[in-house]
Amino acid sequence: MEISSPGRLGTTLPEIDVPKSELPDSNLIRKSLNFPEVTESQLVRYFANLSQLNFSIDTNFYPLGSCTMKYNPKLHDEIASLPGFANIHPLQQEESVQGALKIMYELQVLLSEITGMDATSLAPLAGAEGELAGMLMIRKYHLSNGDVNRTKVLIPDSAHGTNPASAKMAGFEVITLKSDDQGNTDLSDLENHLNENLAAVMLTIPSTLGIFDPNIVEICKKVHDSGGMVYGDGANLNALLGKVKLGEIGVDVIHSNLHKTFSTPHGGGGPGAGPVMVNKKLERFLPSPIIIKTTDKNNEPFYKINNQENSIGKMGAFHGNFGVLLRAYVYISLLGKEGIAQISEDAVLNANYILNELKDVLDLPYNRTCMHEVVFSARNFKKKFGITALDIAKRLIDYGIHPPTMYFPLIVEEALMIEPTETETKDTLDYFIDVIKTIENEANTNPDIIHSAPHNAGNTRLDEAKAARDPDLSFKLD
Repeated sequence: MEISSPGRLGTTLPEIDVPKSELPDSNLIRKSLNFPEVTESQLVRYFANLSQLNFSIDTNFYPLGSCTMKYNPKLHDEIASLPGFANIHPLQQEESVQGALKIMYELQVLLSEITGMDATSLAPLAGAEGELAGMLMIRKYHLSNGDVNRTKVLIPDSAHGTNPASAKMAGFEVITLKSDDQGNTDLSDLENHLNENLAAVMLTIPSTLGIFDPNIVEICKKVHDSGGMVYGDGANLNALLGKVKLGEIGVDVIHSNLHKTFSTPHGGGGPGAGPVMVNKKLERFLPSPIIIKTTDKNNEPFYKINNQENSIGKMGAFHGNFGVLLRAYVYISLLGKEGIAQISEDAVLNANYILNELKDVLDLPYNRTCMHEVVFSARNFKKKFGITALDIAKRLIDYGIHPPTMYFPLIVEEALMIEPTETETKDTLDYFIDVIKTIENEANTNPDIIHSAPHNAGNTRLDEAKAARDPDLSFKLD
């Protein structure tokens, strides 16, 4: 509004080419709209400048732990935009979309192979929905066996917040498992809950502390011996690609966040995809639809949409987010077996490089080799300088770095969870390391500059909690 001037015109409307509709009652129509009057160039500059205030993986280093903000190759977008993919409709006859169905079938096979599971459904539209699908399958499995008393699910205290929510939505009672002093699942606490009421344990592998639990095989065996099942949260699968197949260590069901591991779009509320992979025990319960491979009358391969009888049902409309599934298929196909393994190698290498370079700057709650991410604590900054994890995160913005995940996992005081992913260069990592060391120096010499950061962003310090809980989304003309 501040650049508006009467008489300026930013655009003209085309001639109307459809029948005019009747206007609503006059009492529903405003007499005037106080919109700004600007030129087209002013309008373009305004929105272009707004867009440059945003952080994105295309413009900035984005070490958001647990979110795996990896670069999305633009080739994927080009392929997904091809008319043969972009212009098809999910309600077309199967004969007319054999190419799309073949890709979905092959992606099912690839994800099963990568995770060491027996079958895959691409239907869930997000990682959290994949979790819910997994827990619904476990519930149906127990009920089909007459185990109506298996109603309790064990979830570590370092788990993603969606884990207990998914278990609760599936009708289970949630019990928190403690972590030991090394960040692993406390085996004695686990053993206290191994009984006829146990339905499952939900494990994030590696954990949200960024470490791999060396007792994982033993944990799976104990749970299975007790009649329970093991749900593997695959949000951190980027650390295991080509190295560990979760199905081979005892996991019964796992979901994969395709945006985290297989480089599809991330953020903005969508699109999303959270395929679920299961072993033989749960295969018949997979959410619909499943793509199956058969033959036509000429004995040529033919792909069909199958809604199996014992399925937990649909997780959303149609067959999942095809454009996202397609991007993941392209990513896996281009990299191949060796490239997939290189992802986890580089991701783990990058995280451990940061760990070793900053362990004498920030506090390290669990001083052991990490996986794809490292969890530091700013409690030493807080104690010595009065600088919190939030202060450090806000100051990073001034240096063109997106803040890492803060205050999570909840069991780490002043937590900073840093995940560089495999797509960042050593130059970028070195810059980040130097910035953290610079902030340490500022804390020594000029702490006020950190307390009042950021200084060069579009906004200074916002009340994030109020913005999330009480957003003001209305457009005001005055």
